[in-house]
Order: sequence, then structure tokens, then C-alpha cells
Amino acid sequence: MTTFVDRVELHVAAGNGGHGCASVHREKFKPLGGPDGGNGGRGGDVILVVDQSVTTLLDYHHSPHRKATNGKPGEGGNRSGKDGQDLVLPVPDGTVVLDKHGTVLADLVGEGTTYVAAEGGRGGLGNAALASARRKAPGFALLGEPGRAGDVVLELKTVADVALVGYPSAGKSSLISVLSAAKPKIADYPFTTLVPNLGVVTAGSTVYTIADVPGLIPGASQGRGLGLEFLRHVERCSVLVHVLDTATLESDRDPLTDLDVIEEELKQYGGLGDRPRVVVLNKIDIPDGLDLAEMIRPDLEQRGYRVFEASAVARTGLKELSFALAEVVAKARADRPKEEATRIVIRPKAVDDAGFTVTLEDDGIYRVRGEKPERWVRQTDFNNDEAVGYLADRLNRLGVEDALMKAGARAGDGVAIGAEDDAVVFDWEPTMMAGAEMLGRRGEDHRLEAPRPAAQRRRDRDAERDEAQQEYDEFEPF
Repeated sequence: MTTFVDRVELHVAAGNGGHGCASVHREKFKPLGGPDGGNGGRGGDVILVVDQSVTTLLDYHHSPHRKATNGKPGEGGNRSGKDGQDLVLPVPDGTVVLDKHGTVLADLVGEGTTYVAAEGGRGGLGNAALASARRKAPGFALLGEPGRAGDVVLELKTVADVALVGYPSAGKSSLISVLSAAKPKIADYPFTTLVPNLGVVTAGSTVYTIADVPGLIPGASQGRGLGLEFLRHVERCSVLVHVLDTATLESDRDPLTDLDVIEEELKQYGGLGDRPRVVVLNKIDIPDGLDLAEMIRPDLEQRGYRVFEASAVARTGLKELSFALAEVVAKARADRPKEEATRIVIRPKAVDDAGFTVTLEDDGIYRVRGEKPERWVRQTDFNNDEAVGYLADRLNRLGVEDALMKAGARAGDGVAIGAEDDAVVFDWEPTMMAGAEMLGRRGEDHRLEAPRPAAQRRRDRDAERDEAQQEYDEFEPF
């Protein structure tokens, strides 16, 4: 059964915002109580948080769909809806968040580091918040905004100071078991280690972490064997330790060739050329292994490597190796640039930035894109004429109608607000004036419908009565 997972695709969905409430205060002897609809609650966010106690992405491998709770709708009596609860997902230290195209969205390193993977939707305003001097009793409320949803890829890159690399069965797991308290699986067959193992080493006053990477073979950087799957775990390491098997039983292998092959794979993977290297000639407890180690050591030192002879079985050469690695790690930590406090960057919008764009597409549709127009459309109840009229007023004040006219749009042309897969399309009828003073009964807007027959009959009767009164006033008796 899989117990270690270092790459998953996570489907996240934030909570939807609660709808606003359209309500009028009703109380005995208070016929003009006014609007008292409350606002909807905010939808919950989906937040990734680094937790040192988590070492694998296994939970998200089994349950890849995660959703935060929705906000509650507002109620009458100026009662706002409850906010949705944020969904906090713990991830291991060193998790990289990417989108489906491979673009890095966040690099989560350090306890408590957070990233909002999906933002909850805003709650809709109630009619109490929408009331104004010209619209004293709105008969509508705004809808809650849907929460963001999408897919993110989580990749785990082990946070360790030292990485042990080498061929399968070179003795990496044996070394890490005697240098630290780690208890990896050890056997004499290739690919015994199927997951990276971590251990903590104390050498004097320096404490560092050491990791062994599952066996690399020729072609690992192109996906052969287990190499490509776990090469990412050496990216954060400060020191690379080549563990060379001096007692291999394979006739077509020798330590120098193994070193060249692994170095070529690291070069093909890229980004590791500046890491200091240390070579460990392992298994010198075997006579042939000791002889071979003494034979090739001058060649390795001539190449510029620091060489150590060690045996995990006989536990020889381990103290010198651990202190030498501590020295290199301490130097790497000292050379690391100091972390500076995050600078707050303020990027004001340009004076002529309207916050939206209008483009004419090939099919003759004028498409409006922008954060505000698209959000306003999502929050509009198109079953309520007054709410649609309020949307038209907001778009007019934002300058959308002016932009449409400048783009060449005429009455009756098709206009789409939003992306292609989630757009509201309508035939444009320019208003070019605020519409609050044109409102009739609550929940209606005369700009969106033909005159009502009853209202037309009342106007006709009023006109006939005025005409009769005028004739009576002009009548002169004999």
C-alpha cells in the first residue's frame, strides 16, 4: 500500500457567498419602517499551510476533492449571514504549488507559511445597504458571489541539507541509518529504497538533515527508473554526496564510471551545478573494496573532490564524514543571504485605467472584460427588473456605455460581459442616465418593460378628465 506520495493534483473549491436579503421592516404603528435586509456571509477560503508534522501528500492522493463551506444568506431585521468557515489544508515543508500548465504559484517553505489556493466569494448586499437618497426602499438584493474553484498540483521537494545520491544498492540507506536515527529499509537488491528517507545528524554544535534519494540509473533525468520522480528532492539540498560502491558484483560497473553517470544525470536535470560535492567510497570493510578505494582515491582527489572512505557495517570513517559534512553545511548556511522582511509594494492604478476593456470580436459581439463588471453581473438577480436596472446604472457610472459607443456599438448590438464560457449576453439598449428616479413599483424598472395596460388606462382617463375640465373652464354662459 502506498505510504509516501510527493505529487498530487488537488481539486479545490472555495465557498460561495451568501445572498443578500430584500426585506422591509414591518411593525405595528410603523407603516414606513424602511428596508432592513441583511448582507450575506462571505464564503470560506481554501488555505494551504505548512505543517512540520506532515511528511507526505498521501491524504490528498486518496481525497483530492476539497471544498470550503458557503456563507449564510442575510435575513430581515438587519441580520447578516454567517461567514463560511475556511478550509485549512496542512502540507509538508517544501511543497510547491503549480497550476495545470506547470507555472509555479507558490513555494511553501517554513513552518506556518500559507497560500490561499481558492478564495471564497463575497456575500451579497441586502437592500438595507443598497438604500440611497434616490432609492429609498430597494426591492432587490445582490446575490452572493460564487467561490473560486480550480485544480492545483502539489509537488513535494524534500527540505534537507545533505543529499546522498548514487546507484541502487550503493549503501546510501545503510549510511543514513548509522549517521542518524533513521530506520530505512535495507536489502541487497536494486531499488530497495522506493521513497526518500530523512535523518537528523548532530556533529558538534551543528545539526543538519540528511536524505537519501532512491537509486539513480542512466536515463533517470528522462524518466527512466525512479530518478525523475525523485530528483526534485535534491533541489533544496546544500551538499551532494556521491556514495560509490567499491565492492560491486557487477562486472560492467566501476566507481569512477558510476560517478560520471550520476553527474551526467544531475547535469541533464539542471540547476545543481553550483552545489558542493563530496565523495564517499563505501563498503571498505570488504578487502576488495578497500583495495579499489585506495586505487581510485588519487583520481578523485585530482578531480577536486573531497574523498572519504567509510563502511556502514564496520562503522569506520563515519565520524570524519559527519563532521566534514557539518563544516560544508555550516558554510552554506553562512553564505546564504539573510531573509529580509517582506516589502509592501503599492501599485496604484493609472489615472486613465477604467478597470475594464471593450473589444469587438469576429462574430460581431462586443465583449466587456473587467473585475468590477464581471462581479456585478454575477451578483445580479436577473429575475428582478429593478436589480437589472441597478446593474445598468452601475455599468453606466463606470463608463461602460461610453466605451461601447466609442467602440462603435449601436442600439441592438450584442454585448457579452465575462469570459466566453461564463458570460452574460444581451442586446444593448443605451440608457445614458441614472435610473433611480424612473423606478415605479418595488422590484420593477420601466426601462425594461413596455408600459403596463392598467397604467396606460389611468393615464388616458387622467388626460380625458383634464381635457373636460379645460373645456368647462373655457365655457362662457349666455
